[in-house]
Amino acid sequence: MEEKIGNLKPNMENVSVTVRVLEASDSRQIQTKNGLRTISEAIVGDETGRVKLTLWGKHAGSIKEGQVIKIENAWTTAFKGQVQLNAGSKTKISEVSEDGFPDSSQIPETTPTAPQQMRGGGRGYKGGRRYGRRGGRRQESEEGEEE
Repeated sequence: MEEKIGNLKPNMENVSVTVRVLEASDSRQIQTKNGLRTISEAIVGDETGRVKLTLWGKHAGSIKEGQVIKIENAWTTAFKGQVQLNAGSKTKISEVSEDGFPDSSQIPETTPTAPQQMRGGGRGYKGGRRYGRRGGRRQESEEGEEE
């Protein structure tokens, strides 16, 4: 099922959304606990709001301002009280038709917020450290790589 940006909550998995790219940065490399990673960031939105999107690895730098894209199999995190969307190695991003999709000027400034108790990290984070999940479910680090 496809979500709307305004309905995103922290720790969601397998998220699918169709959004307009409002801003997009060039890719850059960052140092993480798992080594050097390539990322880029974007602001994307729909008629319900906007959200920061972090693109990891092969997706970094792959989208352009103004595009309407469908993102499948993404996940959400929380940082400083804001929900963020992430696209990693298992995420599919495709450009779709703009027909009937709101223009950038019609996308509200509102962003989904995290509940008070989740304002530090999100998606398995405690004090900046990630704790793995058990039970045979897929695990991805913040870089979008499987653990």
